[in-house]
Amino acid sequence: MRIPMSKPNRRSSRILLSALLAGSVLATTAAVPEVVEARGPESVADLASGLLGAVVNISTSQSVEEEGEGPMPKVPEGSPFEELFEDFYKNGEGGDSNNRVNSLGSGFVIDPTGYVVTNNHVIENADDIEVIFSDGSKLKATLVGTDTKTDLSVLKVEPDKPLTAVKFGDSRKMRIGDWVMAIGNPFGLGGSVTVGIISASGRNINAGPYDNFIQTDAAINKGNSGGPLFNMDGDVIGINTAIISPSGGSIGIGFAVPTELAENIIKQLIEFGETRRGWLGVRIQPVSDELARSLDLPRPRGALISGVVEGGPVEKGPIQVGDVIVTFDGREIDETRDLTRIVAESAIGTPLDVVILRDGKEMTVKVTLGQLEDEVAAASDEKEEAPSEDNTDEAQPDEAPEPPPSTEDGANPDAPQAAAPAPVTEGLIGVEITLLDDEKRVAFDIAEGVEGVLITRVLPGSKAEDKGLKVGDVIVEIAQEFMRSPQQVAEKLTALKGEGRRSGYLMIADKQGDLRLIAVPLE
Repeated sequence: MRIPMSKPNRRSSRILLSALLAGSVLATTAAVPEVVEARGPESVADLASGLLGAVVNISTSQSVEEEGEGPMPKVPEGSPFEELFEDFYKNGEGGDSNNRVNSLGSGFVIDPTGYVVTNNHVIENADDIEVIFSDGSKLKATLVGTDTKTDLSVLKVEPDKPLTAVKFGDSRKMRIGDWVMAIGNPFGLGGSVTVGIISASGRNINAGPYDNFIQTDAAINKGNSGGPLFNMDGDVIGINTAIISPSGGSIGIGFAVPTELAENIIKQLIEFGETRRGWLGVRIQPVSDELARSLDLPRPRGALISGVVEGGPVEKGPIQVGDVIVTFDGREIDETRDLTRIVAESAIGTPLDVVILRDGKEMTVKVTLGQLEDEVAAASDEKEEAPSEDNTDEAQPDEAPEPPPSTEDGANPDAPQAAAPAPVTEGLIGVEITLLDDEKRVAFDIAEGVEGVLITRVLPGSKAEDKGLKVGDVIVEIAQEFMRSPQQVAEKLTALKGEGRRSGYLMIADKQGDLRLIAVPLE
C-alpha cells in the first residue's frame, strides 16, 4: 500500500536546512576544541638565578648590659639563703650581666674582592659582623665606612676566591611603572625574591637631609634592609631601606635609596672611609607664591638665599642674599631640598655653573664648593628655632649682618641717633617700628649682635601679620640694603612701591638672631 507523502513547502525546507547547518557547526566545534593560551607575567626565574649568589645575609651581634627587673630581695644577714640570693642575682640570671643580642639584615656584593653594601642601621653598634652567602658559607666582615645621613655602609670580607658581584645601574632612567625585583632576607628567610613596580620617585620620608627615595610595591619586610632593588636588566638601581607598615609586614609601600645618590657615597666610603660633601655656605628657604609672582615664575620653584655664612665659600660672592637659585651644575632646583642634595653630591674645589634670578633677571655665575665638615652640620642641628625649611649646607650664621662701617658722608652709623616718633607703615606693610637702642634691646630681650629696626607693633589683618611678622622682630635689610632707622625703612618701602615693585624683600631677624627672608606684598 502506497502511503501518500505531502509535498513540503518552502518555509519548512528553510527550517530544515537551518537545523542541518547548525548541527554541522556544532559538530565541527565539538570535534576541534579551541586552544586557550595561558597568559601571565613573564617569569623572572632566569634573572633571579644569576643574582641570588651576590645577595647576602648580614648577621650581627653586640653586647648589651641587662638591667634587672627590680631590686634584689633583702634577706637577713647570716641567713642560710643570703649566699644563694647573692649568687643568683649578682652573678646569675637575676643580676646585671652582659648579654649578646643578634640581628639579621641584608646586603649585596659589589666587588668580587669582597666589598659588601648594606644599611647603616643593620650593622650600627655591632661588635661582630658576619656575612652569610647563598651557599651557606660565612665570612667575618670589617666595617669600611658608614654614612648615617643616607643610612649606607660598606663592609669588607676576605674570600678565598672571587665572589659573585652585581653592578650599579642608573636609577635616573627608571620610570614610575617600571618593573623591579627585590632580593633579601625578610624575617631571617634568606634568598627571598619579590617583584613589583616603581610606584613613585623622589620621596621625602624625613629620614635625613638628602631624602630622595624610590617607592616600590615589591614586598619589602623586616630583614630586607640593605638588600638590592634590581631593574629587569639585573642592575642595582636602589638599596632597600625603609617601609611604612602598622604591623611590621609589607603593605606595598617600601623605600629604596636610589643609586644616583648611593653610588657616589659608596665610592667615597671605599676610597676615604668617609663621605666628602660639597658646602656652599648659604642659608635657604622656599620660594613663596608672592615671590614667584614678583619674578614672573609660572610656579614657585628654586631656593631663595636668606643668608650667607661668614667664612663660607661664597661669603664674598657671587651669591647674594635675595638670589633665587634655579639651576645648579646643570640640574634643575624645584625646591629647597633639591639644592641641599645636589650641592652635597657636587664636586668640591671645581668651578660650577649656577643659574640664579636676581632683581627679576636670570644670570649664570660660577661658584666653587668647599667641603662640609661634620661640626658645621652639627651646629645647624643644634639650632632649635632655625627658620622654616632650612639649610643647603646645614650651617647657620651666628650673627646678623654687620652694617657698613660708615655712611657716604663719613658719619659713624653705630653712633646713637635722636629718637623719632615710630612711623606707622599702614599704607605699606602695617607695622610700627622704632630705633633699636640699648634700652629697647633689654626691654624686648634682643640678642647682642642683632642690628636693624625694631618692630614694636603689628597691625591686625595687615600684610605683615599675614607674613608672620611679630613684635620683637628686627628688620635688618630691605632689598639687600641695611636698615639703620625707621625713616629709612618707610622711605625704602615707599620707593619700592613707587618703582612698581609688587613685593618688598625683607631680611628679618628674630630675638635670637636667626634670619629669614620674606616677600611682603606692596600692592
